[in-house]
Amino acid sequence: MISKENLKAGLIGGIGGLIVSMVINYYILPVPETVFANALGNGISGLMSGFMGGFLAVKKRKNGNS
Repeated sequence: MISKENLKAGLIGGIGGLIVSMVINYYILPVPETVFANALGNGISGLMSGFMGGFLAVKKRKNGNS
């Protein structure tokens, strides 16, 4: 069951991943046809990975597996 705490931690981690990934890929590693397409694509992947990281960390902590 998904709790509010899991969703909140996942959203915070996802937003952090989105921002960091977009900034790095916009200014440092532009590869696709447009810089914005690269930043957006990597930002979305950062959002997903950050959400899952935060969600699983809270779930693990709640189960007592710290």
